Amino acid sequence: MIRLSHTRKALAISVALILTGLVGQATAATTTAARDSAAPVTSASPGPSTPAPGRPVATKPAPKPTKTKPRTESAPISAVTITKPKGKGKTGPAGSLLVTGTKGVALTFDDGPDPQYTPALLKLLAKEKVKATFCLVGTQARRHPDLVKAIAAGGHSFCNHSWNHDLKLGKRQPKAIRADFERANAAIRAAVPNAKIRYMRAPGGNFTPPMVKVAAEMGMHSIYWKVDPRDWEHLPGQSGAQHRNKIIRIVKGQTRPGAIVLAHDYAQPETIAAFRTLLPYLRKRFQLVALT
Repeated sequence: MIRLSHTRKALAISVALILTGLVGQATAATTTAARDSAAPVTSASPGPSTPAPGRPVATKPAPKPTKTKPRTESAPISAVTITKPKGKGKTGPAGSLLVTGTKGVALTFDDGPDPQYTPALLKLLAKEKVKATFCLVGTQARRHPDLVKAIAAGGHSFCNHSWNHDLKLGKRQPKAIRADFERANAAIRAAVPNAKIRYMRAPGGNFTPPMVKVAAEMGMHSIYWKVDPRDWEHLPGQSGAQHRNKIIRIVKGQTRPGAIVLAHDYAQPETIAAFRTLLPYLRKRFQLVALT
């Protein structure tokens, strides 16, 4: 009986051990199967566009919109109304004006209109998109009303340069001075009714206090100049090219912000030729304005 009990006990232990082993194998098989189903084997490594198994897909944030400031350009000044500036060196004879009172540079052309050279100048100004001031002689305005109209149509401004360029006009009586200015203005307005004529330039620059006073009473500022290339003065033996280069040299060398530049479109072909060079040069460096 005792031997039989021992035998049964040994058999029971063996059965228990066998069962335990079977349970362990089943558990291991289950764990392996679960792992294999969660991580299937692939033949190649994931590429850049393939997310790694079991990991969240990383998305690249969208780039922030670039804030660009709208490009703004200050509109070029095309016209300016000047009043008598204060300070030394800013007024000419009898209180006439040397400068515009702003940074704008005023190009002024005297003694026209000229049937040959004014159209060439107007074409050049239009090409360069520059506005200027034309100081017209009354007799010329009466002869060429079509050119007065063309000046106005180009957006340029007018200046009274007397009726017939009388160099002694400033020494006459105020009544005679006024009659001369009125006659010149009437010739301009015969071509361009209601034309604004807010400036006066004395013939030869011969300003006198009575002349400036009469002009002011008529609503006109008296303008002298800061830059004078003396384009009307042709030296003996000087070639056309030399004369043209002189004009270019003086205007380039003397023009500063606010300057009033004197030139002539009447009977001055080299002046027109010089401004073919000067206009692009001046435009890059200054605000070119018409006096209005």
